[in-house]
Amino acid sequence: MNPFANRARSISGPATDAFPVLPDDNTDLERIAIALYIETGGIVVVDTVAGETRTIAVADFSVLPVGIRRVRATGTTADGIHAMLLT
Repeated sequence: MNPFANRARSISGPATDAFPVLPDDNTDLERIAIALYIETGGIVVVDTVAGETRTIAVADFSVLPVGIRRVRATGTTADGIHAMLLT
C-alpha cells in the first residue's frame, strides 16, 4: 500500500523522489529541487529558484531546504549531493 496515494503534495515535504546531482556550471537540474541532501559536507554553490547564486557551507548528512535549480561545479566541494523532488 502506498501511504502517499491519498495525500496532498506539500512544498514542506516529504519529498516524493530524489536523484543524484552531478554539479555543473552550465546546466540546470532536470527538475527544480525542493531541497538538497548532502552526504559529505563542504561548500555547495547553488542557483536558487529566486535567481540568486549562493555559496553555503554544509555539514555531513545535511538537508538544505531551499528551492534549487542548479548546483555549480565551480566552488562546490561537498559530495554525495541528491536533489529532493516533489513530483
